[in-house]
Amino acid sequence: MEQMEIKTICCQAEEKLKKNNKGENKQLPIAIIGAGPVGLAAAAHLARYGQSFIIFESGSQVGENILTWGHVRLFSPWRYNIDKMASKLLKKQDWKEPDLNELPTGKGLVDQYLKPLGNSPEIKNSLYVNTKVLSISRKNMDKMKTANREKQPFVIYAKKNSEFKQFEARAVIDATGTWRNPNPANSNGIWLKEEEEIKNQVFYGIPDILKKNKRRYLNKRVAVIGGGHSAINSLLELAKLKEEYPTTEIVWVLRKGRVEEAYGGEELDALEARGELGSHIHKLVDSGVVRVLTPFRIQYVKGDNGKIELVGETEGCLKTFSDIDEMIVNTGNRPDLSILREVRISIDTATESAKALAPLIDPNIHSCGTVRPHGEKELRQPEKDFYIVGAKSYGRAPTFLMATGYEQVRSIVAYLSGDYETSEKIELELPETGVCSTNVKEESCSSNSCC
Repeated sequence: MEQMEIKTICCQAEEKLKKNNKGENKQLPIAIIGAGPVGLAAAAHLARYGQSFIIFESGSQVGENILTWGHVRLFSPWRYNIDKMASKLLKKQDWKEPDLNELPTGKGLVDQYLKPLGNSPEIKNSLYVNTKVLSISRKNMDKMKTANREKQPFVIYAKKNSEFKQFEARAVIDATGTWRNPNPANSNGIWLKEEEEIKNQVFYGIPDILKKNKRRYLNKRVAVIGGGHSAINSLLELAKLKEEYPTTEIVWVLRKGRVEEAYGGEELDALEARGELGSHIHKLVDSGVVRVLTPFRIQYVKGDNGKIELVGETEGCLKTFSDIDEMIVNTGNRPDLSILREVRISIDTATESAKALAPLIDPNIHSCGTVRPHGEKELRQPEKDFYIVGAKSYGRAPTFLMATGYEQVRSIVAYLSGDYETSEKIELELPETGVCSTNVKEESCSSNSCC
C-alpha cells in the first residue's frame, strides 16, 4: 500500500510538471514584493489588465518604510508622486485628491495616497502584510539548472508573522527598495564590527529631531556624516533644536574637499527650495552654529567609554575626533540582493543597479532630472519574467524618482500582459533637479520641484 501511494504522488507530480511545460503557469499570479509607491503602482496596472497578483509587504502596513521619514517634506509636488493608473482606481472610491501643487510629507504620502490605494477593492484582498520574503527560486531548480527553466513557476519563500509559507508565481516584480540597507559611516564603504558595536548611538537615516527623537539629541554633541540633502535636513533640524537647547553641539563630517561643494546654487538655483536649503546651511556654517570637518574620510569609528571616536584621513594624515554622544549617518543606501541568490540577475558592478540602467543613471553624470525614460527592455533580467524596479533597480545611485518607478512598472506590466506596443512606448515628464527632499518651509518651495 505504501508503494502504491508513493507511485501515485510521483505520477501526480509528473503530470503537474507536464502542465507547467505547456504554459499553464499563466494561471498563476504575478508576485510583487514591497507595498511602497512603486509596488502598489504595479498592482494598479495589473488590476487594469485584469491580471491576478499578490503583494508581499514585510511591514504591518503599506508604505511602512516611508513612515520612518514621515516628518520630511518632499521637494516634488503631489502631481509627480501619484501614479496615473492608481489615481484612476482611487477616483472610483470616495477619495479626496490632494492639491497637486502642494508638497507632501512622507506621512502625508502614506495617509493620503498609499493607504487608500492599498484599501481599494482591486488591491486589498491580494495584499499580504507582515510577510517578509526570504528567498525566490524556480520550482525544483537551483540557479545552475537550465533545461526547461523558463517554463517553471517561481517559488517564493516567505515568513508571515512566525509562520513559514510558500507561494508560486508566474512572474516576480521586486520593488523592495533600499531604505533599510544603509551605507556605513566608513568612507571605504565597509561595515566594521566597531561601527556595529555602537549602533545604539547611531541613527541611519533622517531622525525626527524636533519631536519623536528630541530627547536623544538635546544638549548632546552630535556628528552628522554625509554631504547630501539628507545630511542637510538633519543639520537644519539640529540647528533648530540648538536654539532651544544652546549646549547642543553640531559637527558636520564630509568627504568633500570643500564644504562649499555641498551648498549647491543657493540664490541662483532654478529651484527656490533647493537654493534656500543651501543658503540656510551656508549661514549656519558661517555663523559657527555648525562645525565642519572636511575633508574627513572616516577609516573607522569606535566606542570610547560611552562616547564615539572617529578616526579619519585628512590631508594625508590620520586624525581623531572624540567625545561624540550621537552620530547621524546620511551616506546613502545599497540594495539587499540576498533574497535573489537563486535567480539569475545581471547587476552592474559599480552602481549595483540593473546592468542596462547603469550608464543612464550614473550619479557622476546624471541628476534624477536628466535620467532618460526607460522601461521593460532596460529592466529585463536574464531570469525570464523577473524584474527589479524602483529604487532597488538603481542600486546605490541616489538619482531615483517615484515618477520614474511608475513608468517602469507601467511598461513591465503591459509587457507581462501581452500588450507589447504599449510597453515599448516610454513617455515620462521629469522635473529637472537632483534633489529629493527638504524640511524647508513649504511656502518657500517651488511648485516645479522634484522627487
